[in-house]
Amino acid sequence: MEEVISTHGRKGVPMEDQEIVQLFWERSETAIKETEIKYGAKLHHLAMKILNSRLDAEESVNDTFLETWNTIPPEKPDYFFAYIAKICRYLSFGKLDWRNAKKRSAELVSLTSEMELCIPDPSSEIDEGRTGEEIGQLINKFLSVLSEEKRLIFMRRYWYTDSVRSISERYGISESKVKTTLFRTRNDLKEFLRKEGVTV
Repeated sequence: MEEVISTHGRKGVPMEDQEIVQLFWERSETAIKETEIKYGAKLHHLAMKILNSRLDAEESVNDTFLETWNTIPPEKPDYFFAYIAKICRYLSFGKLDWRNAKKRSAELVSLTSEMELCIPDPSSEIDEGRTGEEIGQLINKFLSVLSEEKRLIFMRRYWYTDSVRSISERYGISESKVKTTLFRTRNDLKEFLRKEGVTV
């Protein structure tokens, strides 16, 4: 197996996230190479889950690198992978809409419908000026107090768009339990947001 060699010469040891972010701030093209070494495979996997096309996934990942280059600076994310994964998901779903707007898979329609029941439309200001970004922060707060199992199931379903069967196999639990957990977690999220003054 071929060793991963960083452009900084450290065999098998990817750079730390904040080092990579600093390279972006220094406008060093090495930043993109280091990002690809450390997170290229994860981003490709994420894009593939959404697009189900190797070519489109590769294009989304390359676009993610470009968008990261264009936004850092001024951004200086504390959680680098979460930042680039968010960009990758956004670009991948955008590509999916463009490529197949009227033929989106039933799975993705189902995901959207499920979440629409507990999360308001993030594209507009909500409830006295709350923005999509603020809603996102509240969801992160909600996830932080869930049990590890509930959080992982929720994230695999709604962040990585895994199927119920895939989640069941990954964690060795029944599909029925996955569905029940997701249903209860969505209801808990809806109630949490309601208490924070956000309603669907």
